[in-house]
Amino acid sequence: MKQEVAIFWFRRDLRLQDNAGLYNALQQNAAVLPIFIFDKQILDFLEDENDARVTFIHQEVGRINSELTKLGSSIATFYGNPLEIFKELSEQYAITGVYTNHDYEPYAKDRDAAIDAFLKSKGAKLLTFKDQVIFEKLEITKDDGKPYTVFTPYSRKWKATLTEAHLTAYPTEKHFNHFFKTAPQELPTLQSMGFVASKLIFPSPEPSQSIIAKYHEQRDIPSINGTTRMSIHLRFGTVSIRELTKKGMKLNEKWLNELIWRDFYQMILWNFPHVVNGAFKPNYDKIEWRNNPEEFQKWCEGKTGYPIVDAGMRELNQTGFMHNRVRMVVASFLTKHLLIDWRWGEAYFARKLLDFELSSNNGGWQWAAGSGCDAAPYFRVFNPALQTEKFDPKAIYIKHWVPEFNDPFKYAKPMVDHKMARDRAIATYKKGLGATAETA
Repeated sequence: MKQEVAIFWFRRDLRLQDNAGLYNALQQNAAVLPIFIFDKQILDFLEDENDARVTFIHQEVGRINSELTKLGSSIATFYGNPLEIFKELSEQYAITGVYTNHDYEPYAKDRDAAIDAFLKSKGAKLLTFKDQVIFEKLEITKDDGKPYTVFTPYSRKWKATLTEAHLTAYPTEKHFNHFFKTAPQELPTLQSMGFVASKLIFPSPEPSQSIIAKYHEQRDIPSINGTTRMSIHLRFGTVSIRELTKKGMKLNEKWLNELIWRDFYQMILWNFPHVVNGAFKPNYDKIEWRNNPEEFQKWCEGKTGYPIVDAGMRELNQTGFMHNRVRMVVASFLTKHLLIDWRWGEAYFARKLLDFELSSNNGGWQWAAGSGCDAAPYFRVFNPALQTEKFDPKAIYIKHWVPEFNDPFKYAKPMVDHKMARDRAIATYKKGLGATAETA
């Protein structure tokens, strides 16, 4: 006779507290077996054995395992294909249902559909819940029921719709006695999955209230610690979006707006999935990119001869993080100065960013390229020199990441002239967009 269990599948929600799917799992009658799957189909795409994100996930799953061990349970951890692992679990247990939280990315939707179909064949099903955003899918729409494609009216409706109920924490701790009792279990090692431990130091999951309070004043200055670095924790769900939203409402509306941008881009990804591979505005797919591989490599390595661009790329390569203001500058430089397809830059960021999230990364890159929803107009070309004067006037950030900056014999010459590149970009966009260029 198989042991009857409900399964809670941890994914982008690596915490026991205030977890919507976990709360619903713990509410039903069967004992809850927590699991985590190091998805081979995702990990196989990672090119660097030192990918710090895998270390971060491994560390956080280990933390959950330690917390569960104190409760007389543990997290069953696997490395492989999720569908195959659920087939194995169904041989071992009588699964009453699998609980997890929504994931809005295309691969996740296909994966979940296949697992749900399998579970239904076994008399169970996959039950998913909203957890990583405040509003999703079509919960915030225009009056005609269509999704917003411009942020400002979306954010107004988002704030007008918000109630206390949307921010109420799920009291999972009241039901911790419903976890399936198991002996302590070891996680698969990083080495067994083809990775090595990263030496990067990850940001704290506790946001600084003083940083939030001053966010509107300091957020654009890359040389100071003016942002909370919460993005990696939001990406992997080690903090609750409800908890952070309450902090934003109390301390700083500008910081709250950043959380709303995240909801906005998740909504865009769900309603307009074509953005994954193409321009949100399809007309922008007609632009003739130069796509020079040697120039792209210089950009990747931070050797463009534009100090603010080079500083940003070196910060990214060394830390897995880049200041948000600088992200806009380097993205504009790649797409406008070098006329390299935004998808090349998006893919590079996807490999390097600790906080990589498909919806926000895609949204940010399409914003810079002019091809996205609510994007910068195509004729807006960031001037790296002016951006430096405004946000790093003493070159503190630049000198930190580009130590040879002041040595004219060591520092690279600008790989392209700004005025020429700007004129070339505008002409190329006009040609590609044709008659729609004036209103694009």
